[in-house]
Amino acid sequence: MYSDADITHIGEGLLARTLPKTAWTHAAHCIACIYLLRQRPDIDVEKELPGIIWRYNAASGTANSDSDGYHETITRFYIALISAYLARVAGSSALSDIVRDFLASPGARRDLPLDYWSKDRLMSVEARRVWVAPDRAALDFKSLMD
Repeated sequence: MYSDADITHIGEGLLARTLPKTAWTHAAHCIACIYLLRQRPDIDVEKELPGIIWRYNAASGTANSDSDGYHETITRFYIALISAYLARVAGSSALSDIVRDFLASPGARRDLPLDYWSKDRLMSVEARRVWVAPDRAALDFKSLMD
């Protein structure tokens, strides 16, 4: 379980580009998004998170290339998914409880985007650079939250 201090460390570490590269896991991506959306109203997550991740990757030695680093479609997918999740829980729980419950939900599956995109489409250079619509199923965040 992640404490509020752990969650803050991940979110602020991403912003400051001090989070160790080994700590930048799928769970940490989700936690950072939850933290930024819930705790940092000064940040327009939809607009700013791509640049935040891009700069973090560069600072931690990960190339933002056609095959590695920042991925626009996946980032946009998780921003929308986590935003929908947070709207559902609407401030009713402690941050650590929200993170715990999200990470235990189907929405936290690392391979979840493959329910909506074929692997070839999702891993394409185009999807890495710009939003690409799903080709397998329509996005339905409500059903993931029920």
